Amino acid sequence: MGDDGPAARPNILVIMFDQLTPGALGCYGNRVTHAPTIDRLAREGVVFDAAYSNSPLCTPARYCMMTGRLPSATRGYDNAAYLPSTIPTMAHYARAGGYRTVLDGKMHFVGPDQLHGFEERRTTDIYPADFGWTPDWLRPDERIDWWFHNMDSVTRAGVAEVTNQLLFDDEVGHQGVRALHDLARDDDPRPWLLVVSFTHPHDPYVTRGRYWDLYEGADIPLPEISAADVPLDPHTARLRRVSAMDEVRINPDDVRNARRAYYGNISYLDEWTARLTATLGALGVADDTVVMLLADHGDMLGERGLWYKMNFFEGSARVPLIVHAPKRFSPKRVAAPVSLVDVLPTVTDLVGAAAPAPVDPLAGRSLIDLCAGDPTVEREVVGEYMGEGAIAPIVMIRRGDLKYVHSPVDPDQLYDLAVDPHERVNLAADSAWSAQVKAFREQVDRDWDMDALHTDVLADQARRRLVDSALRTGRVTPWEYTPPADGSGQYMRNHLDLNEVERTARFPR
Repeated sequence: MGDDGPAARPNILVIMFDQLTPGALGCYGNRVTHAPTIDRLAREGVVFDAAYSNSPLCTPARYCMMTGRLPSATRGYDNAAYLPSTIPTMAHYARAGGYRTVLDGKMHFVGPDQLHGFEERRTTDIYPADFGWTPDWLRPDERIDWWFHNMDSVTRAGVAEVTNQLLFDDEVGHQGVRALHDLARDDDPRPWLLVVSFTHPHDPYVTRGRYWDLYEGADIPLPEISAADVPLDPHTARLRRVSAMDEVRINPDDVRNARRAYYGNISYLDEWTARLTATLGALGVADDTVVMLLADHGDMLGERGLWYKMNFFEGSARVPLIVHAPKRFSPKRVAAPVSLVDVLPTVTDLVGAAAPAPVDPLAGRSLIDLCAGDPTVEREVVGEYMGEGAIAPIVMIRRGDLKYVHSPVDPDQLYDLAVDPHERVNLAADSAWSAQVKAFREQVDRDWDMDALHTDVLADQARRRLVDSALRTGRVTPWEYTPPADGSGQYMRNHLDLNEVERTARFPR
């Protein structure tokens, strides 16, 4: 930081969580979760109270964040969707604008390009990079047990010292801290964009004993809305079938155990967040770094009898979003609806004039004006869902306090979140709201060709299933990313100058 304030072109640290619903955080009103570092970042930062995932499923949501565009523009339809290398991401824009770009952790890129503009990737991904998870809308009743959700995550919730997810996030956290050290020590003068992306608190709902014990005796709340409290809409019925939610009986102890482990994993993530932000301070770059904390989508956690995501109800579609840069933006809360497609234009705003102008129309808008406290800014959020559980495109519009959800095969949904935050009452069939429904429907007809989109999704699914079947025949060449490692250049080697090794390894020099 210079004498006149923070650097004009700040470093950008994006800390990303997976399947984290805002209602599980203290800074969004949860009175049980122990996450002091996240709460501190919220107190000191800009908190967005109505931030949304544009497509509440891992890969589509991340493509929205990375490209600033909706799934219908990128064909990022589901968890096996291919992101073409010709579509610029925020890493491309930042890199072209003079930033060093590093990815650490999960991004669920599908296809042979596993960098998409990042110069460096510190870990492999936790999920497959191939087309094996492609849904088939022509067989909506099919359940594929080896990759579809079921209720084991809930009925077997509890404690384990080691899980697949914990092993991955231990590596992500370690590599994130190491990346900060390496960026500080490197002679490269460029500012940097570092994305540290964890897979927790995504199910299975299993946490280490010490995080489980944090909630001993805690009053873990049960869902506020049960399945019996609201009518069964068609998409909810499909999700219940897809995830086998009706094949087992979930009792209150199962729900509390799942939520307790979920809260425990938030505490685990909070410790990694503390280490990352403390490292910024120890390296002397905290004032010159904008920290963005967010998630790809939420988790229903038993609300409405639903678990996981894949719908536009608040528990699934809303995400936490905090921008922490106290030297730039005073602490505040923002009520205007925003979404993940706003991240790319926010990053290019921070990069500044050196960032290229967008080559394609973006669905998002920069958050900088809202961070600066402009009260005149009006926002609208648009979402699309074309993953498993759907049988036709589903679109969502959030404007003001109203949320409208439309699919050609389902009855419309309209909720007034100001008076009905739990979305108990669907107003779409209420004659008193017919004008609003008509206006939303006209907007859908204007902005989407739903029949053409449906046709394209089906064709894209068919292509990917054919390619996947072919690539699994004979010799298989995986697309998974393997981080390069060259031991000959690490630490001290006899072909290196010891004095130079010690000079470049130490920070401050």
